[in-house]
Amino acid sequence: MTIVNVTAGAQAFTSNAFLVTGEVPTLVDVGTISGVEDVVREHTDRLDQVVLTHQHPDHVDELGAVLGAFDDTACLAFADHPRRTRPISDGDEVQIGDESFEVIHTPGHADDHVALVSDTTLFSGDVVVHDDGAFDDGSFGKTDLPGGDREVLIASIRALLDRLPPTVEHMYSGHGGEFHGDVHTVVERALERAERREPKYPEG
Repeated sequence: MTIVNVTAGAQAFTSNAFLVTGEVPTLVDVGTISGVEDVVREHTDRLDQVVLTHQHPDHVDELGAVLGAFDDTACLAFADHPRRTRPISDGDEVQIGDESFEVIHTPGHADDHVALVSDTTLFSGDVVVHDDGAFDDGSFGKTDLPGGDREVLIASIRALLDRLPPTVEHMYSGHGGEFHGDVHTVVERALERAERREPKYPEG
């Protein structure tokens, strides 16, 4: 399967949105960029589902446009949403592209946040990112938004580590760059930084 960030290079603030091709073409988050559905269509004529890591506006703003552009596209989300067609819960298995992913509920950045983990790949949303301007090689989600809680986030990162297969070597997060290599070490470093309980950014 191929994974493409369809919001790469955007000039406006957006989350990453990852198109996964293969047996079950899937978009993980949709971002905020007008016309993202056209970028998706450059890579596939069929989109079976959109899976939301959480429902902060930078991850869901173009959901209506994406769902309207393709026929019979399901919307999978942990929390209720007017366009959700299938709820997902902790421990569920979801096929994305050619692989089966486990849903891991990872609140702390947002109450409804989930990460998606297969034997090879982690879609981490905002719970853990590789680089985001605060830290490189392992950072963690902001906790100063509604539903945010640093202690809950720390527990979520620990749970993610516990359930992360040793074979995972690809990490796609909601912001920053993708990472290929020792994903466990990146997540461990993010946990260590979150556990310091210092403000993520000096001014906040």
